[in-house]
Amino acid sequence: MYRLEEPNYFILLAIIPAMIAVFLLVFWWKKRTQRKFSDATLLKKLAPNSSTFKASLKLTMLLLAITFLIISLVNPKMGSKLETVKREGVDVVFALDVSKSMLAEDIAPNRLEKAKQIISKIIDNLGSDRVGIIVYAGNSYPLLPITTDHAAANMFLQNANPDMVSSQGTAINDALELAKTYYNNEEQTNRFLIIISDGEDHQEESKEVAQNLINEGIKIFTVGIGTDKGGPIPIRMNGTMTGYKKDNKDETVITKRNKNILENIAAIGEGKYMDGNITENPVNEISEIITNAEKSEFETKQFSDYKDQFQWFLGIAILFLLLDAFMFDKKTKWLRKIDLFNEEKTT
Repeated sequence: MYRLEEPNYFILLAIIPAMIAVFLLVFWWKKRTQRKFSDATLLKKLAPNSSTFKASLKLTMLLLAITFLIISLVNPKMGSKLETVKREGVDVVFALDVSKSMLAEDIAPNRLEKAKQIISKIIDNLGSDRVGIIVYAGNSYPLLPITTDHAAANMFLQNANPDMVSSQGTAINDALELAKTYYNNEEQTNRFLIIISDGEDHQEESKEVAQNLINEGIKIFTVGIGTDKGGPIPIRMNGTMTGYKKDNKDETVITKRNKNILENIAAIGEGKYMDGNITENPVNEISEIITNAEKSEFETKQFSDYKDQFQWFLGIAILFLLLDAFMFDKKTKWLRKIDLFNEEKTT
C-alpha cells in the first residue's frame, strides 16, 4: 500500500509540455534562420558535427530528470506493515438510482449528477464511519462493499451510470434486499440506508421490504431528486444529444419526481424524506444525524509504518542530470563513421 505525502507538487509537471513547446519553437526558429543564411549542403559542410538527434536526446534526459525530481518532491510512501486498528462509527449504505429517468435535466446538471454530489459531500463529512454503495435500476448491483476507505468510495461513485445495470426500470426492492447483506457487524447499533432517487416507478411492495429492514435495525432515509413538473430524458450518442426518449405513440416521455413512495418508505423505515434539489440541505441534515448517532467499535486492517521512497526518485533524477551534463550536442566519433545513406560519397 502506498500514499503520497505532497500530491500538490504534481502541478509542476506542467513544466514538461512547456519545455517541449519552447524546444520545438527554438528548433523551428534555428532552421528558419539557417535557411536564410545558406542552403542545406553548405550548412552540412560548415557544421558537419551538428546533430538534431543528440539535442533531442539531451532534452529527453533533462525532462526525465525534472519528472523524477517532481516525484521525489511528492514523496511516495510505502506501507510495510498491516495492522488491526479499532475504530468507532456507524455503517452507512447508499442506494443510488441509476435508471434512465435520472438523466433528466430538470435539475442541473442532471438528476444523477446531483445525486452523486450529495453522496460525495456526505462521504466527505464522515469520520471513522464505514460506507457502502449500491446502484439499481431494473436490478441492483453492489458498486462498493462496505469499507472505511472513503477515497475509494468517491472514486467508485464517479463511475456510476445507467450502463452499469443490465436492465432498466426501478427495482427498489432488489436494492433493499441487497442492502441487508452489507451490514455484517451484528454488534453495530446504528445502521443507515440512504436511498437517492426520483421515486419514479417504485413499487408499493417496497413498504413491506422496508419493514423487514427496520426489524433488523436498519434506518432508512430517502432523498428525492427532480421537479414535480419533470423533464424529458435526453438520448446521447458519443456524448452528443440526438433527441429525447419517446413512448410507443412517438411522444416525448416526461419523467417527474414521485416523492410519495419515497416518503412512505422513509416513514416505515423510521427515517425521513428529504428534498435533494438543493445539495446542502440533505447533506447537512444527514451529516448531523450520523454525527450524533451512537457509535459502535469495530476492527479494521490498515497499513502502517509508511517509509519515504523519495530518495530512489531523487537518485534517478541525478543520474539523468549527469547523463545530460556529459552528453555533447555534437555527433560522437563512432556515430560519424556510420554512413547509412552514403552521404559522404555522394558529396
